[in-house]
Amino acid sequence: MVVVLLTLLTLWFTPVLSKVFVAKWDGPITPITADFIDRVISKAEREGGTLFVLELNTPGGLADSMRKIVQRFHRTPLPVVVFVYPSGGRAASAGAIITVAADIAAMAPGTNIGAAHPVQLTPGGRGDRKEDKDKGRDVMEEKVLQDMLAFVRSIAKEKGRNVEVVERMVRESLALSAEEALESRVIDLIATDINDLLKKIDGRKIRKFGAERTVKTEGLTVTYVEENLKEQILKILTNPTVAYLLLMIGFYGIFFELYNPGAIVPGVVGAISLILGLYGLSLISMNWLGLLLIILGIFLFVLELITPTFGALTVGGVISLALGSLFLIDPESPYGDIPKSVIVTVALASSAFFLIAGRFGLRAQRRKKITGAEGMVGEEGEAITTFKKGRGKVLVHGEIWNAESDQRIRKGDRIKVVGVKGLILKVERT
Repeated sequence: MVVVLLTLLTLWFTPVLSKVFVAKWDGPITPITADFIDRVISKAEREGGTLFVLELNTPGGLADSMRKIVQRFHRTPLPVVVFVYPSGGRAASAGAIITVAADIAAMAPGTNIGAAHPVQLTPGGRGDRKEDKDKGRDVMEEKVLQDMLAFVRSIAKEKGRNVEVVERMVRESLALSAEEALESRVIDLIATDINDLLKKIDGRKIRKFGAERTVKTEGLTVTYVEENLKEQILKILTNPTVAYLLLMIGFYGIFFELYNPGAIVPGVVGAISLILGLYGLSLISMNWLGLLLIILGIFLFVLELITPTFGALTVGGVISLALGSLFLIDPESPYGDIPKSVIVTVALASSAFFLIAGRFGLRAQRRKKITGAEGMVGEEGEAITTFKKGRGKVLVHGEIWNAESDQRIRKGDRIKVVGVKGLILKVERT
């Protein structure tokens, strides 16, 4: 009994082993990034974490998502470390500001940081003349720039970083190697990996909520938090190429279902693909002009299939589809753009399919009908009764028909169908 009580007391007073929570992000800074980082920090706060580390490799991203991440860094009581990793990675544009906003900023050898000049993805200005539009756009860009400069100045001052260099990263798109960033006091240290990072930050002092704190990493266990299934799917959908291909699969799947009612599979696959593609493109902030041109191109292809014009509509469809694909994603988008090779492949494959399908459609229209009453013309059969007053019965294709003829036809004569009048065949003797 005494042994059991001692064991329980020992377990009761044994301190819970603290953890370092590590999140990895490799890709553009998007709303998905902000949600992922918020989820991991919240998990660390709930489960007794004492340090949050973000391993970052990004070409940049959306300013709104970047600000949400910085605000989350400021709200958490946990020390926040941003580690630009692995070697060959970068923290560009919005990623540079996220790194500067950390309590401790670190980079791996061979990485770079900077080029944080804000980019407007939508044209500014509403003047009627070109000069007015250019002036309005310049004013808007200057406002965005000044707002971003004020934002990074406040962050750099709070974290004790080189304000002048950080401003140049925004104003002049200055980019620095890891060694240059350390020398310029943009970051705090260089580390080769997570273990080296934890050793070097042990004992460092930071300021959090106006008070000085000492970071302790000795003996801490490292817990990596991976992206969940929802975040992985959304990350895939925000790839412009994936979203674009899903959009095209959706259009063609629905078209095949309408063209061949009852196939079901093309319609189901098409509907799902179309919804996923449109959702992914909406997150990317697609250009609606591009989407409308793509729809117009597909409409022209369908017209070519219904009313073959020997390629005229197909040429228009190719031009509309290609232009729409080029306009669909802004070339300055942090998500990247759709490779030209993919656009060319889709346009050529679509035109080839509809040209071939249109040619078969034209042949089908010109082909002699072989079904229904009209398909009986030219067929031969046998009279099974002697015609009286020009009327009698004939056997054609194993079917008995009422028939009429201007000739005298006896039972057993071979006959040929020369016309159809309602349900009566007009025949003549062969």
